[in-house]
Amino acid sequence: MLKKIKETTDFIKNKTNFVPEIGIILGSGLGGLSNEIKTEYHLPYETIPNFPISTVEGHKGQLILGTLGGKKVVAMHGRFHFYEGYSMEEITFPIRIMKMLGINMLILSNASGGINPDFEVGDIMFITDHINLMPNPLIGKNEDVFGPRFPDMSDAYDRKIIRKATKIARHFNIKYQTGVYAAATGPTFETPAEYKYIRIIGADAVGMSTVPEVIVAKHMGLTCFAVSVISDLGIEGKIVEISHKEVLDAASYVEPKMTLIIKELILTL
Repeated sequence: MLKKIKETTDFIKNKTNFVPEIGIILGSGLGGLSNEIKTEYHLPYETIPNFPISTVEGHKGQLILGTLGGKKVVAMHGRFHFYEGYSMEEITFPIRIMKMLGINMLILSNASGGINPDFEVGDIMFITDHINLMPNPLIGKNEDVFGPRFPDMSDAYDRKIIRKATKIARHFNIKYQTGVYAAATGPTFETPAEYKYIRIIGADAVGMSTVPEVIVAKHMGLTCFAVSVISDLGIEGKIVEISHKEVLDAASYVEPKMTLIIKELILTL
């Protein structure tokens, strides 16, 4: 893995001569933030050595390097998922690349199913903690150059950044929630019994991404902030048949609010 990381990092550095401060991962239907970046370089994933390829609708599949809110950023317009058949190492490979390029903070977004009965479709949830129901991406040999064998996860999502985000949301009169995100493998949406189980164990929303990326980011000492758009509900009495297109549509509807919050947040960093 170290050889691949060096090869990919060197390729991007040689192509761009760009040192980002912040990494951004844009989830399903949430790619509009990329339009706000003053782009200096964009690299399709298929042109980057060792990079996986996005196969899911709503994930464009390119690395964008430029400026947002006065900060140099590198943004993934499209992420990779376990259900696509990728290994955990492949899913989280770009996080290690962004760290080697120079970032010290990672911002993540996703679309998820709300299971807190107080949630509604279209809510924005700032993630305060997570429950990992997927294979842990750190299983296997530990590379000490990246981080410790047993990384601490007691503060996976930076509390100071969350407070800043809530202040911004209130300032712009944007409804928000805070809560725990559970990560399941997918690609099936959950059954009513699974939704009930995930709620019982302490989650407010459930999705198919983000947590492996955060685990690897924290392993390397990165500060993390994550926001989830509630695109459907897994609440008893409110569960309806859902499609991926409906998830994308719901996320896209809320995306301008999420974009505004992240733009303003970056300005404060």
